[in-house]
Amino acid sequence: MKIALGQMDIAFGDPDANLKHVADLAAKASAQQAQLLVLPELWSTGYDLENASKYATDVSSGIFADTAAIAAEFNLHIVGSCLSAGSAGPRNTITWATPEGEIIADYSKLHLFRLMDEDQYLSAGDAPVLVETDMGNAGLSICYDLRFAELFRGYALDGAQFVIVPAEWPNPRKMHWRTLLRARAIENQMFVIACNRVGEENGTTFFGHSAVIDPWGEYLVEAGEDPGLYFAEIDVAEVDRVRDRIKVFEDRRPDVYRL
Repeated sequence: MKIALGQMDIAFGDPDANLKHVADLAAKASAQQAQLLVLPELWSTGYDLENASKYATDVSSGIFADTAAIAAEFNLHIVGSCLSAGSAGPRNTITWATPEGEIIADYSKLHLFRLMDEDQYLSAGDAPVLVETDMGNAGLSICYDLRFAELFRGYALDGAQFVIVPAEWPNPRKMHWRTLLRARAIENQMFVIACNRVGEENGTTFFGHSAVIDPWGEYLVEAGEDPGLYFAEIDVAEVDRVRDRIKVFEDRRPDVYRL
């Protein structure tokens, strides 16, 4: 599977401009024969959470439908998060759009990030989501979720071969980002596919360093701090090869882990 990471600066509160940018990224990714385009967290609006209710739509309409149309136009799978409408208020939601123009899965962020006021404006998701695709089994997560190892271990136990992490991870926590991405890959012996934004928003800067990391914890690609498309190819069969070599999951002892 060839993956394109669409590391982008996000136009604050301007879905039309951001959608145009994503269409351009999709065209370029398709021209390079990528099968999957991964976008940052809240790529259509940035953290304009005070206006979240204005942007939020059902995952079958609005920006989500527009993204699915782009996926169909350029024969790509597209994954990234935008604001969705939930019964308890707007949510930070990933959708998976297919080359057929269908939304086959959606996942809302389980862990809301207080430092960027998500808890004040958004409602949290209810459950993890594992997507079974012809490219492999994918767990979905968003940004701050990366700090919760239990979520990623649960995905691994349920058969995930890779986890996707759209993010707006800011300075000065680059070391945390790079360390946690590698840790989630190594401890779960699976690929981690992460796309972080770049640019500045209301005094906060974002450093990019989008990456694809293999089950050994090695970088297949790591972006710098410039916007652009970054490519990597993965073979999900590598997950089984690594797990056969170091049998972490067979050696687990969950019956003794709690006092």
